[in-house]
Amino acid sequence: MPHHSTPRRFSYLSLAAALLFAATTARAQGPGLDRAPTPVNPELVARPSFRATRTTTPVVVDGTLDDAAWAAAPVLTDFVQQLPSTGYPALFRTEVRVLYDATNLYIGAVNYDPEPQKAITVGLERDFVSSNSDIFGVVFDTFNDKRNSFLFLVNPKGAVRDEQTFNDSRNIVEAWDGISTVRTRQRDSSWTLEMTIPLKTLRFDASRDPQTWGINFIRRVRRVNETSYWAPLERQYRVHRMSKAGTMEGITGLKQGRNLQIKPYALAGNSVGAQVPSGSLGSKADIGGDLKYGVTPSLTLDLTVNTDFSQVEVDQQVVNLTRFGILFPERREFFIENSGSFTLGDVAERNYRMGASLSDFTLFNSRQIGLTKDGLPIPIAGGGRLTGRVAGWEVGLLDMQTQRAGTSPTENFAVARVRRNIFGNSDIGLLAANRQATDSSGTYNRSYGVDANIRLLGNLIINSYFAVSDADTASSDGTAGRVSAAYRGKLWNTSAMYKRVSDNFDPGIGFVNRRGFQQLYGTTGIHARPKLKLIQELNPYVEADVYTDLDGTAQSHNLTAALDIFFQPDGELKLEVNDWFDRLDRAFTPFPGRSIPIGRYNFRNAKATYTSTQRYPVYGNASVQVGDFYNGTNTTLSGGLTWRPRYDISFEGTYQHNDVALPSGAFAADLAGVRLKYAYSTTLFGSTFVQYNTQSRSFVTNARLAWRYAPLSDVFLVYTERQNTFTNVRNERSVAIKVTRMAAF
Repeated sequence: MPHHSTPRRFSYLSLAAALLFAATTARAQGPGLDRAPTPVNPELVARPSFRATRTTTPVVVDGTLDDAAWAAAPVLTDFVQQLPSTGYPALFRTEVRVLYDATNLYIGAVNYDPEPQKAITVGLERDFVSSNSDIFGVVFDTFNDKRNSFLFLVNPKGAVRDEQTFNDSRNIVEAWDGISTVRTRQRDSSWTLEMTIPLKTLRFDASRDPQTWGINFIRRVRRVNETSYWAPLERQYRVHRMSKAGTMEGITGLKQGRNLQIKPYALAGNSVGAQVPSGSLGSKADIGGDLKYGVTPSLTLDLTVNTDFSQVEVDQQVVNLTRFGILFPERREFFIENSGSFTLGDVAERNYRMGASLSDFTLFNSRQIGLTKDGLPIPIAGGGRLTGRVAGWEVGLLDMQTQRAGTSPTENFAVARVRRNIFGNSDIGLLAANRQATDSSGTYNRSYGVDANIRLLGNLIINSYFAVSDADTASSDGTAGRVSAAYRGKLWNTSAMYKRVSDNFDPGIGFVNRRGFQQLYGTTGIHARPKLKLIQELNPYVEADVYTDLDGTAQSHNLTAALDIFFQPDGELKLEVNDWFDRLDRAFTPFPGRSIPIGRYNFRNAKATYTSTQRYPVYGNASVQVGDFYNGTNTTLSGGLTWRPRYDISFEGTYQHNDVALPSGAFAADLAGVRLKYAYSTTLFGSTFVQYNTQSRSFVTNARLAWRYAPLSDVFLVYTERQNTFTNVRNERSVAIKVTRMAAF
């Protein structure tokens, strides 16, 4: 087998040593002189708590906080900075009040700001991009298990972003939709908000009386990059970290009602195109719907009939110059909700470098249900999901039935998941999945997995799993396993992992991007906070990611030395150099007509990425990568630019250019996209997205208009087109109007 190598241009060990030494030295200089002398340690300070106040006086949600009921609630304040100066008192005062009655929670907040007109609002649409905006937020751990939560974020114009989280922020479901009513007001020296959250939108155990819930509040002032919390958090944590939250105590007499929601839909549309499944071609008028029922206070049943996702935004294309597949994110509401209950695989941990993520392996991938490999819909007859808690176990059951579409047979998909908390903030679990054709063929694929996620001493985590696949053909029988350990403190961030996937491992309802290997991964680095006016944090680190065959023969590796610089008040520059090795046992075609032959390849590259501050109307990012690519070279330029002339409109552009030169011929792989978003109000907004990919030679257009005319009730108008520019064949063109109506009881 031929061996290809390029001259060594980077001295990785010396660079890594220099980066670590420089950052450690900078850290030793201590905190800046302009900071207060008495910060608290978020890891050691006692968690705050307060006693909930029940009200019998009506609260009118208008953003003013002038109802008499608010006077009875304790004022929660003394927020502590997470950024930029961890542990110091917040510079911008926040006052929070909480009330409740039998059916609602009421949150009131006064967000003091000497110049409230300068508060930054980014978007009026639901689930706005909260990282770019001033926000106030509240997160609830309704079972006080210190693991799962419901989050509500509000910007100064009253837009809401809500999320559901599992496993102490390990799984975050950003597309979860709760019911809430919010009003905000701008004052001379503050902006204020009032929020009502119906208890029926949350899950809790009404049989417990009185109750204690975990709770935390967040405030962000974007123009100075200040993020502060009521229950202090170290800078590596997010608001969802419920193991670090405070508590709301003495909650009594809560009622969930019948906890029944019915959401029917009516749809009219038309679809044409070469890749549209035959059952979806032509004009279509249809009805269907979803039902949600609280079987017990802690167990929820979801049913769906004639399931439709025509309002979902299309997948964004990518340029893939690797040998491995790509996992696209789930965007369909039914599968997103409570998805964390079914997760088993390479789960990432925020602010830990783990060497793998769910894009490498997950035992359950809901995109296997009702979608072709090209992301086009396969009709779903219906199904059900049961999630919640039973006798100390977190449980998840899912069963879905698809219909025949072209060459795709009718299939049944079933998943069962159980998980139990141990040692406080750790868990063990099991998952079983079955994919079976329900036609005469009877083909099946089954997979089983066990996992354990152990957290010790707060910052040391040990993750492991073992999975088996079993199918009607032996070519899909195999195993996968992993064990990893990681530590993240104030200074050090280090982890190690071992993973093994057999040649024939093939989970039929999962995703695995690589088979037949052993993986060894290790990394170490520091997070230094130097006494430098313009620098917030320096993060130098090194990584080694090594793959071998199952017998130990070298397969590939990537050795990295990197430096991440976080500026003050925000912005980021990342510099990295990489040493690659890859053994090709078969020819590899990264671009149509361009192949890389069998061989052993050593190559190196360097990359720089800059992300600007997002405090101004124009912001963006840029990246350049130069170096070798197998037996050739590759220069990649990429970037994105966003312009927000006002809070309710934005223009976004992205571009990536790959200039590759190989002995088999040169090529350019380009990906360009443009997005326009406009929100008339917090209930009426639209977007248009256009993207062109020269690698797949495809042009995609997606335009959506959404009107939320009542809680969780919407009207959608959607247009989608996919065109192959090489053959000039239209793969898909569809237009649909869909109306949903949610009724809660």
